[in-house]
Amino acid sequence: MEFIVQKIGMSRTVSVPSTPVTLLKVLDTKVCEVTDGVAIVSYSNGKKFNKAIEGIQKKYNLSKEFNRFATMNVANAEAGDLDVSGLSEAQTLKTTFKTKGRGFTGAVKRWNFAGGRASHGHRMGRRVGSIGNCEWPGRVQPGKKMPGQYGNTNVSVKNDVISFDAETGILVLKGSVSGPNGALGKVKVAK
Repeated sequence: MEFIVQKIGMSRTVSVPSTPVTLLKVLDTKVCEVTDGVAIVSYSNGKKFNKAIEGIQKKYNLSKEFNRFATMNVANAEAGDLDVSGLSEAQTLKTTFKTKGRGFTGAVKRWNFAGGRASHGHRMGRRVGSIGNCEWPGRVQPGKKMPGQYGNTNVSVKNDVISFDAETGILVLKGSVSGPNGALGKVKVAK
């Protein structure tokens, strides 16, 4: 069973010692069509609206705020509101979010390199330095840690469930999940 969630932010429990927790909001999701446990679902995100979205909304009799669509594994057998009762019994969830994108980044930030020395006319600073081998193999090996695109990738983490409030849709998980506050992601029941 999968659910679309929005990251609210991080906090901690009041108990001693306190536990770091992440707060997630389970979005209102409508199941449009189900075939063999895999469903086309609709949820609200932003104000995007065009003729294609309007056609799908008309096909499934959805209101105007449900403007995004996805395919997920669900517990529902027929169309309607998404059944979130599985979250109240869940102990461990697998969360998938997109990490913060940091753009083209140097090796010091991306791979935690130390950089060059700051003495004896260094001219080295935060550069990578020599990247090749000796005469053999005479090329740069694949997978060499170098500057490049950092972040903006999907990361999945398993988190223990602290609590779930079905009325407000607030899910409290132990530990952290990737992505900025307000980011959308998926949650899957692992155990």
